[in-house]
Amino acid sequence: MVVENLKVVKATYSLYINGEDGKEELMEQATEQAPLVWCQGEGMMLPAFEAAMAGKEVGDSFDFVLEAKDAYGEYFPEGVQELQKEMFFNGDGEFDDERVYVGAIVPMNTTDGQIIKAQVCEITDDKVSIDLNHPYAGEDLHFTGKILDIRDVTEGELKAIRNPHHCGRCKGNCDDCESECNNCKN
Repeated sequence: MVVENLKVVKATYSLYINGEDGKEELMEQATEQAPLVWCQGEGMMLPAFEAAMAGKEVGDSFDFVLEAKDAYGEYFPEGVQELQKEMFFNGDGEFDDERVYVGAIVPMNTTDGQIIKAQVCEITDDKVSIDLNHPYAGEDLHFTGKILDIRDVTEGELKAIRNPHHCGRCKGNCDDCESECNNCKN
């Protein structure tokens, strides 16, 4: 069996990016005990990553670099914004310092209602500076690893991947859900 669309793939990997000193730094790692698992062709991974995995077999090793443009894009300085500190108040009208601190990833709503993640860069008396760029924006990504397993995706897995907006009561097994959630009934 090879990595192709609608196959569930398990792999180890190490992800490296160039550090400020020019040497590669390990940023992420998935081991045999806790592998990376994805369904090929369903948008769970970067398209260029999936393209690099296509055709590989169980036991194959990989070692490739995705340029920034094929990964998370270039870093845009205008992605760093200063917001009023009041935007981060909790229900008690106090600044939420348990959730909002330098380095924290916080959910933000766009003007069209989408939720995106932002990293808190700085907190002053009246402002919070956030970075909307992906943490790896502007970085070339060096992946190494090994394919551990490849299998067909099940109908239930595919349904959960394609319709992840269930009510939560059924934990994705919407066919057996007794909830009145419209997402589960569709």
